[in-house]
Amino acid sequence: MSRPVITFATDFGPAAPAVCRGVMYQIAPDALIIDINHLIPRFSIRDGAGTLVFALPHMPIGTHVAVVDPGVGTERRGVALRVARGDTLVGPDNGLLLPAADLLGGVVAAHELANPAFMLPVVTSSFHGRDIFAPMGAHLAMGTPIEAVGPAIDPATLIRLVFPRPTIGDGFLDSQITSIMIYGNVTFAGRPADLEAAIGPLEPGRPVRLDFPAFGDRPAITEHTIWERTFGRVPLGSSLLMEDSEGSLSLADNQGNAAGRLGLAVDRPVRIRAG
Repeated sequence: MSRPVITFATDFGPAAPAVCRGVMYQIAPDALIIDINHLIPRFSIRDGAGTLVFALPHMPIGTHVAVVDPGVGTERRGVALRVARGDTLVGPDNGLLLPAADLLGGVVAAHELANPAFMLPVVTSSFHGRDIFAPMGAHLAMGTPIEAVGPAIDPATLIRLVFPRPTIGDGFLDSQITSIMIYGNVTFAGRPADLEAAIGPLEPGRPVRLDFPAFGDRPAITEHTIWERTFGRVPLGSSLLMEDSEGSLSLADNQGNAAGRLGLAVDRPVRIRAG
């Protein structure tokens, strides 16, 4: 594309991203900046990684700046990652970037963000999104070689997140809530094939039972629902277990908030069995 593309995702909320965009536009005034999401749950690196996995394959090849950074100001590295598709991902080395980098062909070059020439003149200990990641991303989008931002890093040393995996049992699937969408849809670790391996074919309308053990201050609860293809296949307000747009198992209410109704939170275990 004739204009450099920068995508931008953070857990900053409504105001701070505008400041970062201002920094980027001063360096790259012709850039096309695409805001992916600035309402990632605060401090949730895993939710941020999931946002990038969801969005980046559908973005133009460009520079992708992402900041969910509970370790800001500590010894954690800032990094720029060049991937096989041709993109560059910029952000903290805390696991946020690697799942999307893998999806875009894998890391072919990694560099630490260490050159002060491509940072703001004053770097604070609490706003690296503004002081480091935004200007670094803008300079890279304008053609600065990735080698210029700092020393090369062995990609094998990059921090990688550990994602929950389901356990297939005899007549049940043990899983865990991995994310909760804005509508209250609940995403579980695992795919329909995992559940079929545990309980057999998933025909539309098949009853299923979800047992959530006590978690924190929340008591154990059971949800009786059905397997269905999409929301409108169940009555308004009713729940369903389905395959979501990313191929994962998902509990949802038709035009409702399943997570809010049941008081569910990320990391809560679940056992799914035939109803």
